[in-house]
Amino acid sequence: MTDLPHLKAMRLTVCGAIATVTIDNPPLNLLDAVLFADLDRLGQWLESDTDLRVVVFESANADFFIAHADLEMLEGLSRTIQPRLSQPSPHQQTIERFRTLPQVTIGKLEGIARGGGSEFLLALDMRFGALDRAILGQPEVALGFPPGCGATQRLPRLVGRAHALEAILGGGDYDAQDAARIGWLNRALPANELGDFIDNLARRIASYPRMAIMAAKSAIDTSAPTLREGLCDEFQAFHVAYGSDDAQLRMKRAMARGFQTKAVETVPLESWLVALSDTAIDQEGKSL
Repeated sequence: MTDLPHLKAMRLTVCGAIATVTIDNPPLNLLDAVLFADLDRLGQWLESDTDLRVVVFESANADFFIAHADLEMLEGLSRTIQPRLSQPSPHQQTIERFRTLPQVTIGKLEGIARGGGSEFLLALDMRFGALDRAILGQPEVALGFPPGCGATQRLPRLVGRAHALEAILGGGDYDAQDAARIGWLNRALPANELGDFIDNLARRIASYPRMAIMAAKSAIDTSAPTLREGLCDEFQAFHVAYGSDDAQLRMKRAMARGFQTKAVETVPLESWLVALSDTAIDQEGKSL
């Protein structure tokens, strides 16, 4: 095994053929430029590793796995509409790498994962959530643009078109039980059982021949169409909508109302996101 990569927003520990990655990017574990750089560095390192068989992702934050993508990071994106890309965006490629790694990747969800946090989990091979603690959501459309890092492509493959439309267009939170019911999570388990379940599963998989694990993943992946073209279409849709005046206004309203603060993000977002609309603001008799 080569030297462990240098990471700023995550901690990596290795025990035998199992690696544990602990996301630690306070205060909300936002998917910001620092965490994205870590994910890119980690993904490349894992891609070249020849010893590990399983990688488990967890969070050091009891409230958040990854809250979502940092809106301030998105401010650097150009609003000029460009021709459709012939390959996924750099951010999409970073996330997609975790789906195609030679190792089995497992998400251990004990807090909130919305937006980009959910999209990262969707790229992993398996996801398990703690009852009464795990929350998943895709609130991007309420901010004026569709998801842009894989949710429009991976979520329908997991839960079906109708459930994916409800999750992405509805923008509501899904607790562990509802997420497991539709297939967003593999299983929902009591919080005091989740760790042991994942540990036992990881050890069992890690005991198998590495070639057999890689061959099984590869064979299963051939059962579904390639994601490449879909990711290109997704980014184009995201970029067009993100550059609109409506999206820019809604993001400004969201930030002014406390988005990306713990006080707002630890409560259900459904009604709060609806309140970003012009109609809701007119009814209040004020604007931001």
